Amino acid sequence: MTLKWMAVVIATVSLTLGVTGNVVTLAVNGGQLPLLVNLLALTCAGTAVVLAVVAELHDRLDNRVSALTDFLVGRLKEIEDRTGDRNSGFVEGYLLSHGQEAAVVPFGRRGRGAAER
Repeated sequence: MTLKWMAVVIATVSLTLGVTGNVVTLAVNGGQLPLLVNLLALTCAGTAVVLAVVAELHDRLDNRVSALTDFLVGRLKEIEDRTGDRNSGFVEGYLLSHGQEAAVVPFGRRGRGAAER
């Protein structure tokens, strides 16, 4: 059972027990349950309702992120299929022609900064 439905069941049971307890106490004694018991039932039910709403929103967000991820993966595969692998031969040929001794040369300075003047 998911968190959302468990929270809905807890809220329902809590409210049902609170109302039933008050009805039975009213029928027997002509009063109601103590305030602490009523507040406990309402707090439990309220917390469970909030938890159920947050769980539902989390589930919806997760579904949207999954759909977006699937869309992006499909779009990237489509772009890759359309463009092909045109540069791989150039890069592999360049690396093979220079062998293992190919050095990485850093770019030089672009110009003098304000600190060097």
